[in-house]
Amino acid sequence: MNDIQSETTRRRLQGGPPLLALALPYAALTLVGLALGIGLGRPDDTPAELAQVLIENQTAATVLAAAVVGASVPLAIWSATAYRRLRRLGVTAPGSAIAFAGGVLASASLAFSGLVSWTAATTAPVVTPEILRALSTLAFAAGGPGFTPFFALLMAGVAVPGLILGVLPRAWAWAGLVIAALGMLGVLSLLTPVLYPLLPVGRFGGLIWLVGTSVLLPIDRPRR
Repeated sequence: MNDIQSETTRRRLQGGPPLLALALPYAALTLVGLALGIGLGRPDDTPAELAQVLIENQTAATVLAAAVVGASVPLAIWSATAYRRLRRLGVTAPGSAIAFAGGVLASASLAFSGLVSWTAATTAPVVTPEILRALSTLAFAAGGPGFTPFFALLMAGVAVPGLILGVLPRAWAWAGLVIAALGMLGVLSLLTPVLYPLLPVGRFGGLIWLVGTSVLLPIDRPRR
């Protein structure tokens, strides 16, 4: 009996940290970035307007950038842990690898967006408004249309095997697939601003789904 308990404990430890313990810091830092970003300009601001906003709110813009970079870390670890969890649940199809690849690329896009935002915030007083506009546009592209399609891959890579194997509630798995599809379409906002509303759907809708999945995805698949 002791040997069985020791083996069970060892397997649980190898499964990685609890998904919820990773999803909550990611959610908190993302929401901090959202709260700070509300007053830090819009994509359609002129270079002069953007420069004035960044100079007047340099501290807030710097904290925003740090929060975005910080959020990329638990997201990457969540992706690796979810990959290991799916494999343990018996997923042998490419879904788990797709989820891992999507999560890593989404984390990298988020980190790049935050670093570019930090560069814009810290150099705002000494560079031209046109350079600030270019930096801010690059940060928005990396954190918006550059982030949502990869995040969508992460969600789809978890939702599809979760649906097929029955380890996630069907309604929840389908909700993840719908959000993932909308997030994937968000990349088309690079072509027209009309599709900008898809970006928060993919990012924040996916955030809610990620937290819920952290609770619903089991550690072990019941033996039949």
